[in-house]
Amino acid sequence: MKTTLLRALLAGAIFCTLSAQSQSVDFESSNLPIIIIDTEGRTIVNEPKVKARMGIINNPEGITNNISGPFTDYDGFIGIEFRGSSSQALFPKKSFGIETWDDQGQDLDTAILGFPAEEDWVLHGPYSDKTLMRNKLTFDLFSFTERYSSRTKYVEVVLNGQYHGIYLFMEKVKRDKNRVDIANLKPEDNEGEELTGGYILKLDKFDGSGGGGFASEYRPNNYKNSDQVAFFQYDEPADDEITSAQKAYIQSFMKSFESALKSSSFRDPVSGYRKYIELSSFVDFFLINELSRNVDGYRLSTFMYKDKDDKGGLLTLGPIWDFNLAFGNADYCQGGNTQGWAYKFNDICPNDFWLVPFWWDKLMTDPVFRQQVKLRWMTLRSGAWSDEAISTMIDEYTDVLSEAKNRNFQRWPVIGQYTWPNNFVGATYMAEVDYLRNWITQRTTWLDQQIENFEGPMDVTGLSNREVDLVTFPNPFVDLIYFQNEAPAGVESIKIFSFSGQQVRTINNRGKLGSKLTWDGRNSNGEELPPAVYLYQAFSGDGKVTVGKIIKSAR
Repeated sequence: MKTTLLRALLAGAIFCTLSAQSQSVDFESSNLPIIIIDTEGRTIVNEPKVKARMGIINNPEGITNNISGPFTDYDGFIGIEFRGSSSQALFPKKSFGIETWDDQGQDLDTAILGFPAEEDWVLHGPYSDKTLMRNKLTFDLFSFTERYSSRTKYVEVVLNGQYHGIYLFMEKVKRDKNRVDIANLKPEDNEGEELTGGYILKLDKFDGSGGGGFASEYRPNNYKNSDQVAFFQYDEPADDEITSAQKAYIQSFMKSFESALKSSSFRDPVSGYRKYIELSSFVDFFLINELSRNVDGYRLSTFMYKDKDDKGGLLTLGPIWDFNLAFGNADYCQGGNTQGWAYKFNDICPNDFWLVPFWWDKLMTDPVFRQQVKLRWMTLRSGAWSDEAISTMIDEYTDVLSEAKNRNFQRWPVIGQYTWPNNFVGATYMAEVDYLRNWITQRTTWLDQQIENFEGPMDVTGLSNREVDLVTFPNPFVDLIYFQNEAPAGVESIKIFSFSGQQVRTINNRGKLGSKLTWDGRNSNGEELPPAVYLYQAFSGDGKVTVGKIIKSAR
């Protein structure tokens, strides 16, 4: 595409006189990248994508992006469509799905805004989230788990000569070496090892893009209506590409996992649910949904994938998606509360059509899962998920958006007005930001208190409250700490971690009842470690695990 073809629309500044819901916006320059889209008279619809032209002005840091400047990042064709479910129906500010195309309308892998080359992208337009931050914050927080999280960047968008406001340019969830890095399952892969992966499934509303899939054989807890059942949609391969053999395989795998989790022996480390899942991914997924108390969590916009068996072959939850109604931005089903578990949605709103699968209630009765949650939470809270770190991220977003937000809210004047489903309506933009910050602090305080008590399973199945009876003394300690083993099965080993999660020492035991293990505060190289809080995991001979906290004091 030649730049001049778009420039005919953009001579000088963009000045939009908009409908009654907006005010005129004088737009000449931005500290954010500027994306300019021209559909050349074509009407954007939900399906299919229509051909358009897109140019991106993205100058090096410190150089202002001017609407009249050259396209520095992308200058070419795209396919564009509306995307979203509730947001598409309810909000005038639409989100868009985009594919980068060549001049023949074929997919064209392209590196955009510094992201790895691909052809599928999303322009998310925050509307009811008046901070404009909730999705950005969640994706950035999840990236600290070192799992794939969609890369994002704030931009300002001009569509067909009209200023459209602040958007979040994002990577679409899909199989790719730089996104969900799993095997490419081809139509001819119908037997043997090739049949075992890779698959991407999702739990979500139907968006008109196929919707094929299969229902769980197990009802959610507390369901009220006969139609309420988890439905796994085919995402990759898509419904119109997946073969009968591939459908049969992934359905059988999911049935085996759910049956193992549903069984009375679900905790068995050999035959139970853990043989089917990448447990730490379930832990991270649980924590991000609970941190944000995502009212849609676990039941909508929930992706999961399975690679080939020779690459692990375990069901992995993620990547995460769609948190614009999280962090206290929903006034229904207790979405605004800073207390209470998000996974207990079915107890609160049992008549909702989309309910949380039974998985999470069952997982929370497993001491291994609960202890992994506790250790991971303590690790993340000591660093990237601390109140201070999260507040700093919010400050950084506020600074980046300080100029552009004024134009956005001229275009979409929602500040001070209820917009579904706001739990809070602030009189100013900063009031919205302060609400978000304070809500998170109250939420983390509640979670800290709850997770601190994860010493064993919830006492609902007649189980003991401790899986490994281990006494640590003295605690705090200076030179030496004793681990007194009282577990019938014996403790095979203890792993010591720094509070940031780095393993520093392993202590092995012969598993004799009543024996003592000691730690001298040194790492595996014999170097004395500094006074600090450390974490431990104790592994018993029958596969049970507990975690705890110990304190090394100064001499």
